[in-house]
Amino acid sequence: GASGLGRALVERLLAEGARVCAFDRSERRLDELSTIYGDKLIPITGDVRSLQDNKRAVAACLTRFGKLDCANGNAGIWDFSTQLLDLEEDSLDESFDEVFQVNVKGYLLLAKAALEALIESRGSLLFTISNAGFYPDGGGPLYTASKHAIVGLTRQLAFELAPFVRVNAVAPGFVETDMATDFISKEEWQAVENQSPLSRMAKPEEIADAVLYLASDQSAFTTGAILDINGASYLRT
Repeated sequence: GASGLGRALVERLLAEGARVCAFDRSERRLDELSTIYGDKLIPITGDVRSLQDNKRAVAACLTRFGKLDCANGNAGIWDFSTQLLDLEEDSLDESFDEVFQVNVKGYLLLAKAALEALIESRGSLLFTISNAGFYPDGGGPLYTASKHAIVGLTRQLAFELAPFVRVNAVAPGFVETDMATDFISKEEWQAVENQSPLSRMAKPEEIADAVLYLASDQSAFTTGAILDINGASYLRT
């Protein structure tokens, strides 16, 4: 929640009057957010792969705010589009575990940690997926498989937790974040923009608007939905 898309989500929700707990592994970035937003924000440093760290974040919300209306799993790591042919045999197990523990297990642990509080508030659970949850070539086999897994997780939990907790997700394509700037070449950036009929990447704030809708009562009859927000790139694939 302290950088990239996560920070955009935090700032958008705060702008709408929400009180937010931002969970991140970077204490420095969380301190920056705390300096700006003060008591409106609870900074929690932790690892999404830890159930206890997720529980600490939920407990902090309940202590400070009295309830939890929405929990948003957003942490994710990319596999740099490493193809199966290029995955080294001696590091395959480690690579698989790292990607799936952050991208899938982290979301499952958040859901487990927040479940009781969300049932109490009749709240909602949100996941950030990716267009790689539906289409190939958004990453390599590890990343793509992990994002497909979250599609299934979203739908299964929406089924299991109804009618008490709504479960939805957003699936962005490429977003103008630090990760995109750091790891995508100018040529690749241009290719992504050319692929979309809108001729550009999404801005983090545009994804945050969709999350705001799913977190609010405006989507009270929406569960099991995945908003595919990729500028209709699939129209040209």
